Amino acid sequence: MHLYNLTLSRPTGIQSAVYGNFSGPKAQELVVSRGKVLELLRPNENGKLQTIVATEVFGAIRSVAAFRMTGAQTDYIIVGSDSGRIVILKYHKDKNTFQKVHQETFGRSGCRRIVPGQHLAVDPKGRACMISAIEKQKFVYILNRDSAANLTISSPLEAHKSHNLAFTTVGLDCGFDNPIFAAIELDYSDADQDPTGEAASMAQKHLTFYELDLGLNHVSEYGDIYKVTLGYDGETVQEVKVKVFDTIPPCTSICVLKTGFLFAASEFGNHSLYQFVGTGEDEDDVESSSAELVQTEDGFQPVFFDPRSLKNLVLVDELSSLMPITDMKIPQIYSLCGRGPRSTLAVMRPGLAVTELAVSPLPGNPTAVWTVKRAVDDEFDAYIVVSFTNATLVFSIGEEVKETNDSGFLGTVPTLHAQLLSDSSMLQLLSDSSMLQVAIALAGGEVVYFELDAMGQLLEMQKSEMSEDVSCMDIAPVPEGRARCRFLALGSYDSTVKILSLDPGDELKVLALQAIPAVPESALMLYDSGVAGVASGEGPGGLFLHVGLTNGVLMRTEVDRLSGQLSDSRSRFLGTRGPKLFSTNVRGTRSMLALSSRPWLGHSDMGRFSIGPLSYEALDHASVIGPLFVEALEGPASGSAGQVHGDEDGFASDQCPEGFVAVVKNTLRILTVENVGETFNQQVTRLRYTPRKLLIHPEFNTLVIAESDHGAIPLAEREDLAERAKQEGVALQGPEFDEETAALEEQFGSPCGQAGQWACCLRLVEPTSLSTVFVTEMDNNETVTSMCMATFNAFPGEHLLCVGTAQGMKYFPTDCDAAFLRVYRMLDDGKRLELLHRTAIDISNAVPGAMEGFKGRLLVGVGGVMRIYEMGKKKMLRKCEYKRLPHSIMSIQVQGSRIIVGDSQESVHMMRYKKGENALYIFADDTAPRFTTAVLPLDYNTIACADKFGNVAVLRLPPDVSAAVDEDPTGGKLAIALGKLGGAPNKLEPINNFHVGDTITSMQRASLQPGGQEVIIYATVMGSIGALYPFTSREDVDFFTHLEMHLRQEGPPLCGRDHMSYRSSYFPVKDCVDGDLCAQFPTLPPAKQKSIAEELDRTTGEVLKKLEDIQNKIL
Repeated sequence: MHLYNLTLSRPTGIQSAVYGNFSGPKAQELVVSRGKVLELLRPNENGKLQTIVATEVFGAIRSVAAFRMTGAQTDYIIVGSDSGRIVILKYHKDKNTFQKVHQETFGRSGCRRIVPGQHLAVDPKGRACMISAIEKQKFVYILNRDSAANLTISSPLEAHKSHNLAFTTVGLDCGFDNPIFAAIELDYSDADQDPTGEAASMAQKHLTFYELDLGLNHVSEYGDIYKVTLGYDGETVQEVKVKVFDTIPPCTSICVLKTGFLFAASEFGNHSLYQFVGTGEDEDDVESSSAELVQTEDGFQPVFFDPRSLKNLVLVDELSSLMPITDMKIPQIYSLCGRGPRSTLAVMRPGLAVTELAVSPLPGNPTAVWTVKRAVDDEFDAYIVVSFTNATLVFSIGEEVKETNDSGFLGTVPTLHAQLLSDSSMLQLLSDSSMLQVAIALAGGEVVYFELDAMGQLLEMQKSEMSEDVSCMDIAPVPEGRARCRFLALGSYDSTVKILSLDPGDELKVLALQAIPAVPESALMLYDSGVAGVASGEGPGGLFLHVGLTNGVLMRTEVDRLSGQLSDSRSRFLGTRGPKLFSTNVRGTRSMLALSSRPWLGHSDMGRFSIGPLSYEALDHASVIGPLFVEALEGPASGSAGQVHGDEDGFASDQCPEGFVAVVKNTLRILTVENVGETFNQQVTRLRYTPRKLLIHPEFNTLVIAESDHGAIPLAEREDLAERAKQEGVALQGPEFDEETAALEEQFGSPCGQAGQWACCLRLVEPTSLSTVFVTEMDNNETVTSMCMATFNAFPGEHLLCVGTAQGMKYFPTDCDAAFLRVYRMLDDGKRLELLHRTAIDISNAVPGAMEGFKGRLLVGVGGVMRIYEMGKKKMLRKCEYKRLPHSIMSIQVQGSRIIVGDSQESVHMMRYKKGENALYIFADDTAPRFTTAVLPLDYNTIACADKFGNVAVLRLPPDVSAAVDEDPTGGKLAIALGKLGGAPNKLEPINNFHVGDTITSMQRASLQPGGQEVIIYATVMGSIGALYPFTSREDVDFFTHLEMHLRQEGPPLCGRDHMSYRSSYFPVKDCVDGDLCAQFPTLPPAKQKSIAEELDRTTGEVLKKLEDIQNKIL
């Protein structure tokens, strides 16, 4: 079996963030690292953060810093990673890519304790940088320019200190004196020599300064500083004053922008963009001064303050973050995310999120809708024109949308088209028209072409007879710097599309013709800029013709910008209805809205055309300014098409800068698309504690969630919530049910409990609305460690909820005071839980780590012990036990008569149950010690598993061994006798190995589209969603394997990590193609694309088509 790994949704957690001007002198931008992805963010004029470019570096990004050379106008980026190299990058605005400027090797690859890369510090004047390891090693590089003004980097200067741990480093602003770097360090040399541990308990962190002598080219150490003050007396600092400013959630990085914004990359939960509205000068805020501290026997007396809501900051925008995903279930992607009071349950659906801004009923079912501005130079639209079969309604757009009669439009007749002309006059067509160039198709296949002259008159330029009636037509946008468009696209009922010339002297001359598999329903021409942030028609991209066919297929064909010839056709099935295509505006570029049995949006995402579904019901019609074909009342093939400039498409108002007006049956709706560029849209609901486990009831489809937090106060002991409930005269409930309380706890966190104290609850959630229908708190300081749905002989046909709990659980090592099995019954159609009984587990210091139903009984893994329980009247009855599993059981799966056990340190074991002897035995295990985090059976002999180091493997029991095990006449006695070195007699063979680069927490088998092929969907700690697609043909295997091989040579990873080495970090990569690397083929220069395609005996277009096809098979 060969697999194709593809990341469907990039990681959402942020490890570090830096601010700088990377694309221009006044650009306010952020560069964030998301594990293995480097991303450039930029706030738009409305304060919304937008992703400009995201690049997979195929390595672990450990640190990021920005610096600027003296006199330069843009910033560079320094990256410390697991490559053992320091890499300097620069953002190339024209190509929308990060480019490697310099790379210097200093150590071995991998995240090692004494290899630098964990900490980065830069001199504010851009003269030097320090890259540090966690322990001992520090290198300082001098940054300079050569005679050609190119960046140069010196040989490294050492600043090593043995027996020292570094916690953070920073560069100090010393003007143009020698650069100084500060580090917080801990010296453990005495602790190493003290066996009693007393020296370790007394060890303290020191603040150390390192000065780089630019004249002597060496680092000298200033010494340990224990007090830092900010009150100056001359040049001497005399006092430190600390004043409360504001409270935000814990962050990994904070960046202050010069435009008055603060970006906070949260540890868990959504990342936030704040705006400064105050400077913290309020005299009522608590202030502490070093000159006023009071000395006591226990040290200085602390200064206390009460948390308050934001005063100096206001939240402007949020970036959604799923980090960490603790569990995931299918058919829809239900994921448990976050930690503590910032925990959520998220439902992720493929497609873009759509927000309804307004919904208005209409007196009938409209036939079309348009939006019109008052003048060409207006930023926003002024009118919405809705046409019916016998009348026209006009709505004015302001603070509210309301019907108007003074627009000048005639309301007693149906409108075929409404358009603003170039002289700012509004045109209502009772036949049809457009802005500067107008093409009208009449019944019988006659096409008439008009142009608008300087006097505002429409002049007939040419008339031509087509062989068939016209079904659709479109005029391409006018490129920048040109007065008119050169091409008219025309679709006919004979299943052909033509490109006609509109050049003076050659009007309506056929330039190209293409046969298509069905009658064209709609046509739309778009420019692909090829570079993110560049308007359509301005960049180096091509012109593309999109045609919606009556069989539900969308065809996309490239049009030669000089000759008009058609080439490189690609198709995709959109739905059961023929797609109607409309132009709209997405991030300032002309894009496509396709209305089939579900709506789709085609747009430019980081320079590449992307089409994805909208998570919304089917739309009948949508607003459009510009090219549009409308059926005439008197014939089956009468209408028109025209053109507008690219920045005038779609709907825009003050309240909705980008959006569109749509008609659904007899309602008018104003819609906007959120988070363009993301693969999934999310619907979330708050949770009370950190979510641990998720189940879906097979009969009621109710979601069962186990939540728990260590060092937290249970709800019954929350005095603040109890007092508030008493004042309001309501029953005590969790903070997640009150919007104000939940928002405050997200900001400040919940009250902390004592060490060893647990707060835990079980929650039932209705899957459609994500509303909580039942929640119950655990008592006796118990926390849920495992749960499953199981059937028992005593309750035939009923699924019971079995929960494993640990009382007073502790970590390092994992231990607990007592463990229990709880069995719940679901009542009221899955809206209530009833506890049947609670059974103590008589294994000391062991935690029930996994459980699963098995033939009317319950399999429970407690530590390294496997047990089988049967339902009793008052408690669970132990029937069988196996004690020779190596460490602790973390997962149990049942595949027929086989039991698949995942061990926390020793990979996967396959077991069988001997009913006659009431005994369990292991008949196969793995040869590699994997620290398992997720296990997924694929078939009777095949298992997929993932470990905590970011590896995924597919293991298979050889067919002959499988048959021998099933037919074993000894009932497993021979297997026990033939065990090898304390292991099983048979070994699982790895058929696939791949290093994902992020810890996988859950794996599921699913198909993400109707009729699609099943793939393995996985979720990671950093909040990403990925897929492993099994190839179905040897041809695809050979093609993508060779493409990956060429890309390793022609497009090496950005941060200097060898791609093959990275994907083989722990096990050699085997029979798994890196789809993320293959997806970087379109970003290569055209010459390299052509070279690689020729090596593969393909054209560049064919390679791109193969990449699109395999992605469409997955999503």
